Amino acid sequence: MKLNLNQALQFCVSERSWLIDTTVSLVRLESPTSDKVAVDRCAVELVSLLEGVGADVDQIYQDSVGNHIRATLGNGSRQVLLLGHFDTVWPNGQTERMPVYEQDGRLYGPGVYDMKAGIAIAILAIRALKAQDALLGQRIVVLLTSDEECGSLTSRRLIETEAARSNAVLVLEPSLPGGAAKTARKGVGEFELKVEGVSAHAGIEPQNGASAIHELARQVVALEPLREAGISVNVGLVEGGSRPNVVADQARCVIDVRVDSAKDCLTVEKTLNGLKPLIQGTSVQLTGGFSRPPFERTEEVVALYELAKAVASEFDYDLGEGPTGGASDGNLTASLGIPTLDGLGAIGAGAHALHENVEIAELPWRAALVAGLVDRLRETK
Repeated sequence: MKLNLNQALQFCVSERSWLIDTTVSLVRLESPTSDKVAVDRCAVELVSLLEGVGADVDQIYQDSVGNHIRATLGNGSRQVLLLGHFDTVWPNGQTERMPVYEQDGRLYGPGVYDMKAGIAIAILAIRALKAQDALLGQRIVVLLTSDEECGSLTSRRLIETEAARSNAVLVLEPSLPGGAAKTARKGVGEFELKVEGVSAHAGIEPQNGASAIHELARQVVALEPLREAGISVNVGLVEGGSRPNVVADQARCVIDVRVDSAKDCLTVEKTLNGLKPLIQGTSVQLTGGFSRPPFERTEEVVALYELAKAVASEFDYDLGEGPTGGASDGNLTASLGIPTLDGLGAIGAGAHALHENVEIAELPWRAALVAGLVDRLRETK
């Protein structure tokens, strides 16, 4: 049965209180990535919510991080993946410093925007589909991971496996300002550059030394052509030396890199791997790499966005689109060539910030949008 979009929207609006209560409950179940016990406690609630909408739910056990959750609904050869994470950057006890509360039409709390409201939106979208018996002929997989905020090291293979089985991936991360979807994300790399030099007394025999710090400074300057080419390169951490009167025999820096395309990845890698020592007596060593490939705005991504825009227009909303410099698990799925649309979660502000919040009035139509997009994907080739 084809979903009636107006009825879906009315259903989601009528369930606004459920949407708020569910979001609040998830936010209060604090789930910092590094605390497996806390994350698994939140996972128990998520399993209950997903089983409550009729999903077959698996918890994928992890030793060092929280368990991942995979829920399956519907049937058929076509699959849509709803992707999100339930770990947060906030430590336990943050709700005491950032109480969960409503004010001026916004709901505040740690993790509410990134991205527990998005999870509630996804579950309400499923409820809207079930209310009209619109799950026939298509399988929905909801994959919620526990380590996105620290790089998705244990969930990456799981994400890529489910994406490869899917015709489309819908990521419930927060929207761009104003509600726009995310159709491109920069790839993210982190590199460490270590320099070894030769120590000496800085006053008596500096000529016998080779400063690792001076060498590191030259290497940092050598990265400027990448910045001039439009690639984001940030040396965010620098360490070295032992005392002011000792020529430094060691130094290091950590480099954050953001790229728009796979071509830029190759440019960065070629540049960094080509760094050579400039001061006699020093040596350089590079480690690290790209943890998130770029999410590029391909024709397939644009086609998925246009489908979402058409659904939103049925609700008299103009769904915009744009890029962002931050990365998500959508980077992983898009880089496989699977049509991916990100930023379908809550509208709000303050990700990773003390004023983190979502706009309450916008939540219901976002759930109806996800439900409508899932339904319309059943009709696409």
